[in-house]
Amino acid sequence: MSVAFEARAVSKNYRTTRALAGVSLTIEAGELVGLIGPNGAGKSTLVKIACGLVHPSSGEAEICGAPAGSDAARASLGYLAELFRFPGWLRADEVLELHQELAGSKGGAAERRELLEIVGLGEVAGRRVEAMSKGMQQRLGIAQALVGAPRLLMLDEPTSALDPEGRRVVRDILKEVRARGIGVLLNSHLLTEVELVCDRVVILSRGRIITERRPQDFYAAGVEIETGTGLRTYPAAQRDEIPELVRELVEAGERIYSLRSLKPTLEEVYLEAVEDERS
Repeated sequence: MSVAFEARAVSKNYRTTRALAGVSLTIEAGELVGLIGPNGAGKSTLVKIACGLVHPSSGEAEICGAPAGSDAARASLGYLAELFRFPGWLRADEVLELHQELAGSKGGAAERRELLEIVGLGEVAGRRVEAMSKGMQQRLGIAQALVGAPRLLMLDEPTSALDPEGRRVVRDILKEVRARGIGVLLNSHLLTEVELVCDRVVILSRGRIITERRPQDFYAAGVEIETGTGLRTYPAAQRDEIPELVRELVEAGERIYSLRSLKPTLEEVYLEAVEDERS
């Protein structure tokens, strides 16, 4: 199955409030997609529909070809909520064993060992949750979402409470998950994290997808070159054109002191896109 998740013209109304207005989105196996948007954009509603916790008012959502909310869809889905808490007295291995029972996984001790190794907790399988750092608990949360070998992983703000080192560790885990052919939907407000790890970024605003592209495709072209006679700006220059521009300047007798890409940050692109949609 090459498609891990597909939403087709999904809309959701809560009485007089429209949370989603015809959202269509596909996530391929092994693709890591970042979902970003302002509060109230409909991100959580889309995730709940995928999990089968909310039924769409119209449209369809599928997990690996099975209708969202069906037994087959749930068996193919792993989920980590933004706010979660495991019983403090349970050991890491016991947390996974509990979730194996809940998910009906027959992986046993071998699956638990493998998942703890994936998230870097192999040496603390016997440690109680209450003795773990926030970062360790977050990684354990990702491990429980992987119980039962899901084909789609949905993560809600998995790095929001972590320090930079913890975020780097989670990014490495997500890359390992993607390499295993698992589709990932990453719902996050941390745009830098999305930019660093995602294959594609989807911006949702007022219940609609206003744009979706690869992170590198959001950026405008352009380069600034500081020469001995002043600053030269080439707003339409593409990356592949830079060596030729530098060569031409040097041949013309210019001295090159610095070169700077005019690439904006994802935050700037995001804010501009959301503002344009509201206008």
